[in-house]
Amino acid sequence: MTDLDQIGTPPRPGATRRVAAARTTVLDARALNRATLARQLLLDRASVPVLDAVAHVGGFQAQEPQEPFIGLWSRLRAFDPAVLSGLLTGRSVVRVHLMRRTVHLVTAGDMLAWRERHGAMLRQRVLGVYRRDLDGVDLDELAAAGRALLADGEGRSMAEITRALAERWPDPSPRALGEMLISALVPVAQAPPRGVWRTKSGVRNVLLSSWLGREVDPPPSEGSDPVGQALARRYLAAFGPASVADLRAWSGLAGLPAAVAAIREELVSFRDEQGRELLDLPGAPLPDPDTPAPVRFLPAFDNAILGYQNRGRIIDDEHRGLSVAGERVVLVDGRVSATWNVEADTVVVRPLRGFSPAERDAVAEEGRELASFLSDSGSHGVRVASGRA
Repeated sequence: MTDLDQIGTPPRPGATRRVAAARTTVLDARALNRATLARQLLLDRASVPVLDAVAHVGGFQAQEPQEPFIGLWSRLRAFDPAVLSGLLTGRSVVRVHLMRRTVHLVTAGDMLAWRERHGAMLRQRVLGVYRRDLDGVDLDELAAAGRALLADGEGRSMAEITRALAERWPDPSPRALGEMLISALVPVAQAPPRGVWRTKSGVRNVLLSSWLGREVDPPPSEGSDPVGQALARRYLAAFGPASVADLRAWSGLAGLPAAVAAIREELVSFRDEQGRELLDLPGAPLPDPDTPAPVRFLPAFDNAILGYQNRGRIIDDEHRGLSVAGERVVLVDGRVSATWNVEADTVVVRPLRGFSPAERDAVAEEGRELASFLSDSGSHGVRVASGRA
C-alpha cells in the first residue's frame, strides 16, 4: 500500500455513505488544518512516484515555472527534480491553462479528461477582460485560424501568434486575440524547455493534440456531467473536507453544484464553526487536531492555500493577500507564519509573528535543507530575520 492509498482515493460511483454520524460533526480550524496538511502531503512527506503526487494534488499552479519543484520537494521524500523534468519532456505532465485560467502543471491524462469541462469558463474569463476588444470577432473562425497556424507542430511564442492573427484581424488588440486563442479556444501546451529544472526559457505554445498525440476528450452528452463529478471526487481527496464554494474557488467552474448533488449519496457531511457545510469522501483521513505539524516551505501560489474560498484553515485573514501576491510562505504548526525568498544565495525567512526558540530552530533547519536543494554547490545558507515582517 502506498502513502496515497492511506490518504484515500475517491469512492466508486454509487458508493453509499458510511459515516452517518459525520453529518452533525463540527470541525474547527485546527482540525481542518490537519486534514488539509494530510491530504496535501504536507503533514508527512510521501514516498510515491512524482507523477502520482502531481495527480493526487490535482496539479500545481505553475505560472512561475520553477515553483512546482519546490512544491514537490516539500511533499515527497528524496524528491529528484530531474524526474519531474523528465516527465515534462517525456509528455507525461504538461503546462497548460486550466483551473481559474491560470497556468497549471498537470498530468497529461488529467488535461485530456478535464480540458473540455473547463472550456466555457476559460472563454468567459478571457471575455471578462477583453470583451470590448473582441467584439465582432467570430470565435469559431479565430479558433480555426489558430489551429491552422499551429498545425505544423512547431511551438510559437505569443508574439509570433499575435502577429499572424493581426494580419486577418487588424482592429482588435493583438493581446486579446492571442489570449483568447491560446488560453481558451484551442487546447495548447507550453513546450519544454519552459518549466525544466533550472532552465530559463520563453513560452512556446504547441497544439495539445500534436504534443500528446490525440485530441482532448469530447464534451459529455447534454444533461450529464461525469467529468464534473470526477473533479469533485478528486478535489475532496486532495482538499477535503470542503464546501462547494471551495471547490468552485479551486476549479473556477460555476456549474459544479449539480455534479456534487449527483454524487451526494457517496459523501459524508460536516460543519465548520461558522455552520457551513463541508463535504468529504467517506474514510478519508481526519488526523487528530493535536498531531504535530512540521515546518514546510511552500512555493508561490501553492494550491494548499489558493484551493479554498475560505482559507482560514491555513492562513489568517490579515495575511490573505500574500496568497495572491506570489509570496512564498512558511508553514509553522501548519499555518502561514512567515514569508521566504532567496537573496544573494541565502534563503531569507521573514516571520509574520514571533517564533519560540524551538520554532526558530525548526524553521532554520528546514531552511537549510531547502537551501541545499536549491543550490548546485550547497553554497546557499539560511537566515531567519528577527521579529515579524
